[in-house]
Amino acid sequence: MADTTSCPRCAYDTVEHVFASPVPGVWDVLQCARCLYMWRTSEPARRTRRDTYPDSFRMTVEDIGNAIEMPTVPPLRPAPVT
Repeated sequence: MADTTSCPRCAYDTVEHVFASPVPGVWDVLQCARCLYMWRTSEPARRTRRDTYPDSFRMTVEDIGNAIEMPTVPPLRPAPVT
């Protein structure tokens, strides 16, 4: 089972519960409050546990501070007229 106390990517200790599976207790979706990484608790350890998360994808506070701005989501296109 996933570690739900810290972020696998940046090790931040504030993890928020975002969603629970329709079948209670099967999985939860969690999100880091600092780097915004999201994961489902049913994913493999390499995605859910800091000690097995790939080094090349880990982030530090400096990495987050120096990251370029997130791209904006473009507006939705109008629905086609049928």
